[in-house]
Amino acid sequence: MASSLRQCVAGARDSTPMLVGAAPFGLIFGTLASGAGLTAGATLGMSAFVFAGSAQFIALSLISGGAALPVIWLTTLVVNLRHALYSATLLPYARGWSLRWRWPLAFWLTDETFAVVEHRFRVAGANPWYQLGSSLAMYGNWLLWTALGLMLGHSLPNVAHWGLDFAMVGTFSALVALQLNKRPYLCAALAAAAVALLCRGLPYKFDLLLASASGVAVGLVLEKRA
Repeated sequence: MASSLRQCVAGARDSTPMLVGAAPFGLIFGTLASGAGLTAGATLGMSAFVFAGSAQFIALSLISGGAALPVIWLTTLVVNLRHALYSATLLPYARGWSLRWRWPLAFWLTDETFAVVEHRFRVAGANPWYQLGSSLAMYGNWLLWTALGLMLGHSLPNVAHWGLDFAMVGTFSALVALQLNKRPYLCAALAAAAVALLCRGLPYKFDLLLASASGVAVGLVLEKRA
C-alpha cells in the first residue's frame, strides 16, 4: 500500500507544471459560463462530468448561440476524437489492467495527463497508481478553478482576453520538447505542426484531427523503417 501511495503522489507531483498551466483555462471557463447565463450547478456539472477543456469551451459557445443538441454533441465528439489516439498509445501499457482501473482512468485521460504518463511509462514502466495520481490532481485542479471562475466572474471583466491561455501552451510545449530526442518523434511533431498550419481555420477542429493523423502516420512509417 505504501508503494501504491508513493506512485500516486509521484503522479500528482509530476503533473504540477500542468496544473499551473491548466489553472487559467479553468478560471476563464468558469467566468465565461457565468457570463453566458449557465447556472453554477450546470457549470460545475459540465466540468465534473465532461472534463474536457476545449470541448467545454466549444459547447459553451454553441449553447450561447442557441445550437441544437445534436450539433453540440457531434462537434464535441469530433474535437475529442484525439483521445482515441491517446488510448491507442497507452494500450500496450494498460492491456493487463482490470476494468476497474481502465474505465475511470479512461474518463480522466486528458492531454496533460497523457503527456506526463506516457513519458513516465516509457522510461520507468507502467503503474496505474501513478496515472491515478496525475488524473486526480488534474481533475481536482480543473474543478477548483472552474469554481473560482464562477465566484469571480463578475469582478473579472474580459478575463478571456488577458492572454492567460498562453500558460498551458508554454507548459505543454516544454514537456513535449523533452521527448523529441528521436528522429521518428521529431519528424512526427514537425509533420503535425506543418499540417496544422496549412489546415488552420477548418471547421469543427478538423485541422487538429488532420494534424494528429499526419503526425501518427509519419511516426509509424519512420519507426517501421528504423
